[in-house]
Amino acid sequence: MSRLLRTGLNAGDSAPLTVVGGEGVYFHLQDGRRLIDGSNTGGGLGHRHPKMVEAIRAAADTPVVNEGWTWIGREKAADDLISTAFAGEEDWVGGVRFCISGSEANDMALSLCQALSQKTALATRERAYHGLVGLSRSMTVQPHWHGGLAVQAGGSRLPAPMAPVKILPAPDGAIYGAPLSNQPVKDVLADAGTVLADTAATIIDYTQGGNYYDGDYQDEVADHAAKANSIWIADEVVTGAGRSGRWFAFQGAKSRPDIVTMGKSLGGGAAAVAAVIVSKKIVEQLKGSSWQNYGTLRGHPISMAAISAYLNVVTEEDILARVRAMEAFFTKRLLEIARNHPSVSRVAGQGLHWTVELHGPDWRSWAADTMENPIASRVAARAMEAGAVIGTSGEQTSLFLAPPLIISEQDAERLLAALDHGLELADQEHARSGGLN
Repeated sequence: MSRLLRTGLNAGDSAPLTVVGGEGVYFHLQDGRRLIDGSNTGGGLGHRHPKMVEAIRAAADTPVVNEGWTWIGREKAADDLISTAFAGEEDWVGGVRFCISGSEANDMALSLCQALSQKTALATRERAYHGLVGLSRSMTVQPHWHGGLAVQAGGSRLPAPMAPVKILPAPDGAIYGAPLSNQPVKDVLADAGTVLADTAATIIDYTQGGNYYDGDYQDEVADHAAKANSIWIADEVVTGAGRSGRWFAFQGAKSRPDIVTMGKSLGGGAAAVAAVIVSKKIVEQLKGSSWQNYGTLRGHPISMAAISAYLNVVTEEDILARVRAMEAFFTKRLLEIARNHPSVSRVAGQGLHWTVELHGPDWRSWAADTMENPIASRVAARAMEAGAVIGTSGEQTSLFLAPPLIISEQDAERLLAALDHGLELADQEHARSGGLN
């Protein structure tokens, strides 16, 4: 019997995969199967990319230097990140701090904003996820991330926040299933000035809950945040480092953030690493002060080597162009799949991150407080039988696709064929319910 306390993205008691290896876009399982990895936002270059392996092996032969000491590899990683991923952004980008996870990066950024502004309240948008550590947990407003044990024990669905949390509405942004009455973004954010008043920071991400934005929404949020003196944080933990088909999703708009947070693919799938990047304006505010926020393993030599290697591979192999090409492929095929499956209510996405929502209970009522396998988990299990691992976003009816950025069109077609197969189960349940939502 395993002594490891397990976790999962959704409820249910089905046994997890037992992974024993991997190569490229494939997992190797203990039972001999090879499955396409279609749900790994942290593995931008897939598994065992030779240049990433080489960099990690070399870094393992270096001393462990904590964040309190200068390390040449950390200086290089910072320079590489700014000069490569922020090329052309020199007018506003100021500096970087490294950390271990996206949750930690968001917590660091939010607490910095509170210190700089001397204000406490924070703002995000509906259906947001920003992490499960400190202030990042408070800013995670999807209810199921606060469910499970808390609900079973009779507690509330949301923990007591560490700060007052204000919530902006989000546009739909779907390519399939968007409401006919989609409002103009100015109308969606008509009350944003009031919502953001007296907030230390406004943080938005670009994928969570299946909400994906065009530039108009970002620019409108940025304008309202600036007028309210609310520091704008672009949470690029998922989308940063190439998943959106650009180095950053925010580059699809005119506005530029005060702070950017990164994680996931930044280490190329070879190391756990994240970052907080601040503007020149923030750097000026920090002058003469000490940002006393310290972590023993932040900026670890292995993580820093992974960043530099990843940036080099993305540039040399023109990964961003590949992601843009695959975005067009996924758009076409997912529209075809959605039209063929009555169980699908909505499809949205950008680059190589896509959400497929099924008809069923509203996400607002899902607290993850049951061991019953939700429909999303069962669809994912059936897709696995057809050869691919698909994510479930932790929600009852929501699936997501986030394959490695190196995926070929042939493997992408196999991934989507597995989704197609899995959705047959959802269609059967949808028909049994009489086609009701």
